[in-house]
Amino acid sequence: MIALRALFVTAGVVVLWQGIVLIFDPPPFMLPGPALVLAALSERPELWQVHAPTTLIETVLGLVIGSILGILLALVMSYLPPTRRLLLPVMVVSQAIPVFAIAPLLVLWFGFGLASKIVMATIAIFFPVASAFHDGLLRTDQNLIDLARLHGAGRGQMLSLLRIPSALPALVTGLRLAAVYAPIGALIGEWVGASSGLGYAMLHANGRSQTDVVFAALFLLAAMSVLLRAVVDLLTSNLTPWAPESV
Repeated sequence: MIALRALFVTAGVVVLWQGIVLIFDPPPFMLPGPALVLAALSERPELWQVHAPTTLIETVLGLVIGSILGILLALVMSYLPPTRRLLLPVMVVSQAIPVFAIAPLLVLWFGFGLASKIVMATIAIFFPVASAFHDGLLRTDQNLIDLARLHGAGRGQMLSLLRIPSALPALVTGLRLAAVYAPIGALIGEWVGASSGLGYAMLHANGRSQTDVVFAALFLLAAMSVLLRAVVDLLTSNLTPWAPESV
């Protein structure tokens, strides 16, 4: 299970981290030890009581909305091939412009609250879902398509009975990537303008050289990403029971 593997990897990183601190003895404002970061988590409960839930809400809503939009976009391009020439360039342009570059505009348009962060998370993750699912829809076995046409199947029947089931493994891959990318959009939005969230806490802590707080927020963000990926794996495990376990 990915959560268990992540736990072992984290333990190894912490051991290596503590070894580096003991050997090189860097100043705490440059590289605090694991004990200082743990103390920051204990002494700053607002990190996991206020800021982490805010970022989690923004991330989950962005993940859900972005996934739905990505799935719908892929279905439209598959069902109506002429729309592909119009929508694909829009998808590419949306990813060619970094989210960080348009973050100030999104904050200006949607405000400093949750809305702008949800929009940024949505932009960050809808492309992996749409791209992966669309590729899966296009790669349906042509022999099955020809057989369906021979038996008089319409475009809608081929989409629902052949293309979508064949594309489910690709969709699951896109959703797994989206679960990892989603926190990035929310975090960038919080860096640009927010009143709470892990990005907001990191920005203020960095300005005060509170590196232990920055590391504590990074730890919570990493734990959130692993948790989201594990939830997506759990929810999608029944969609592709024939597929090998993800690594």
